[in-house]
Amino acid sequence: MIDDKGKELGRLIGQSSQYQTLKRASDALNEDKETVVLLQQMEKLRADAQRAMAKGERPTTEMEQQLDTLLGQIQGRASYQRLLVAQENFDKIMQHVNDLIMDGIEKGAVSSIISLG
Repeated sequence: MIDDKGKELGRLIGQSSQYQTLKRASDALNEDKETVVLLQQMEKLRADAQRAMAKGERPTTEMEQQLDTLLGQIQGRASYQRLLVAQENFDKIMQHVNDLIMDGIEKGAVSSIISLG
C-alpha cells in the first residue's frame, strides 16, 4: 500500500507545473553551452579550492577572484536565472508535500484505527 501511494504521489509531482517548469529550465540550461562551460570551469576551481583546504592551505587570491568572476558571469545568464526560479518554486511544493506527509504521520501515530485502504 505504501509503495502504491508513493508511486502515485511521485507521478502527481512529476505531472505538476512546478516540476515540468523545472525540467524545461534544466534542459534549457544544459543546451546553453556557454553557461555549461562556465559552470564546469567554476566546478573545477571549486574542487581545486577544496583540495587546497583539505591540505590545510588557503585557496589563492587569484582562485578566489576567478570564482567570484565566474559566479558573477553565471548569475547574469538568463538560463541560470530561470533554473533558480524554477528550482525555488519546486522546492516550495516539495516542502508543502513534506509538511502534509509529516502531518499525516503525526495523526497516524496517535490513531488507534488501522487503515488498509
